[in-house]
Parts: sequence; C-alpha cells; structure tokens
Amino acid sequence: MGMTMAYGAGSADGEGEATIRRAHALGVTFFDTAELYGMGTGSNEQLVGRALKEVRDEVVIATKFGFDLSDPAKIGTILDSRPEHIREVTENSLRHLGTDHIDVLYQHRVDPDVAIEEVAGAVKELIAAGKVRFFGLSEAGPDVIRRAHAVQPVSVLQTEYSIFERAVEADVLPVVRELGIGFVPYSPLGRGFLTGDFRPAADYPADDMRSWSEQWQPGNYERNVAAVQELRVLAQEQDITVAQLALASLLAQGEDVVPIPGTRSQARLAENVAAADVVLGQDTLARIREIVPHGAYGSRYPEAMMPSWS
Repeated sequence: MGMTMAYGAGSADGEGEATIRRAHALGVTFFDTAELYGMGTGSNEQLVGRALKEVRDEVVIATKFGFDLSDPAKIGTILDSRPEHIREVTENSLRHLGTDHIDVLYQHRVDPDVAIEEVAGAVKELIAAGKVRFFGLSEAGPDVIRRAHAVQPVSVLQTEYSIFERAVEADVLPVVRELGIGFVPYSPLGRGFLTGDFRPAADYPADDMRSWSEQWQPGNYERNVAAVQELRVLAQEQDITVAQLALASLLAQGEDVVPIPGTRSQARLAENVAAADVVLGQDTLARIREIVPHGAYGSRYPEAMMPSWS
C-alpha cells in the first residue's frame, strides 16, 4: 500500500518494483495488494504485476475488492460488495496484475448492505471458474467469518495485529483457529511506530496518515514513544531491532500467523525478512506484554473509518 498511497508521496520510478523483486530474491513468496491501493487507477496492482511477472508461478498474489472507487473525493469511504461489482473488480484486477488467476481474493471490508453469504457465493463462482484460488476476508468478526465459511471455505483472514493492536486475540483468533483459517496481520509494525523511526504528527505531510492518526497526536505520541524506547532496550538485549522484535513476536504466535510488513526501502526489507530467523523466548514475549499491556495509546483509525466486524 505504502508504495502508492497513505504514507506521503509514493515510491520513485522503479523503486517499488525493485523492492518487490528484491523481496522475492530474499525468499518472500506472499505479496499483498488491493484495488483501493491504486486509488481507482489500478496502479498498485500493475506495480505488483510488473515486478513479479517473471516469477509469477513462484509466488502467491493477494488482492482485494469491496470499495466503490468511482468518486475520487470519496475513495476509501464507500463500500460495495455487490456480486456484480465483485465480478467487475476481479476482471480489472486480473488485467492490472497481468495474470490469469488471483491466488487470494479478499473482501477488503465487511459491507453491511450485502449479506456475507452473497459475497462468499460470488467468490465461490469465481473459484469454480478458475479465476480465483482462495477466498479471504479482511477485518471480519466471528459471526461474519462463520457465515462466510459455511458458503465458501475462508482460507485466510487479514486484520490489523501487532504489539500495538491486539483486539483480535480475544474473539477472532480463536475462531479462525477453530475453523482452520490462516491469519494475516497487516500493519504489524504499527504503521512505522514499531520500526523505531518516527516523528510527531505535525512533521508528516497532509497525505501521510500519520499526520492525523490519534497515535501520533500530542499526549498519545509521547506515551507511545516511551513504550517503543523500552521495546528498543529489550530488542538490544536480543541483538535485534525493534522491528524484528515486533515481527518475531507475531511469528511466535504460531505457524498460522503470517504478518505482511510493508516498506519501500530495500534495507528495511532485508531487516524485516531477517525477523523470520529470530526465536523469542517466553520471558521476552511476556516482557513485551508488560511494556505494552493494552496496545498503543490512541485509536488505530478515526471512528468514521473504523472497520465493522459484523
């Protein structure tokens, strides 16, 4: 996402493709994009498609549907998971990605105006047609997951999960594990806070979501910085970075948990990938929870943008 939206100016020409190709060279095989990330232009899917064209058979590509992107002024605010729209978006995504099938097709957000059974049924038809391999949900709650799974097996659920955001642990993770559904944490580095490289909200441009995120606002910001500083000391004791501590803590939750950190930087990419080799002891995991017992200070989204799980 960050290569084309939400974090200020996108990647420089060729930078995004080079970073994606470098990820594959380092052993990464799962790549996540979405119709939304191109702001209605398809640019993010096209970027992923170009970068992975030569290794398409070696990777898993996931993309998402679920928004009405027809009005540039309202992009990201209007949901649309009508079956006819799902089919239209899927055809566009196949074209943008330059592929004949999508490995994982997610519903980006639960649409309260369309029964999840209709959504699952539409994706089931796309799977039967060979255009999609697996069905995924994003930011869905237990009831929606169960209802969707009864129509078309859900392979993966993608929802925000990190040291700074742990709401899924209470009700969502138990359900996906009961049903045998994989879990994909997005924003596993707290939108950059858990990299240890951050600035106050006022220091970010207006097109960077951190400029308005509650977690970067005065009051919350200082308390979150203090937590990261404690995490940095803990990471240094393990001879790793804060980012590696954050990613390794998720990987320690089980083999069914596969975080998807985003970055434009090849140096940061290599740091993230190396977290897969980090093994954290139970004492370290317990200490992380002591430092951040309830997640970050400040909501992850404004109320109007908060995903509905039902």
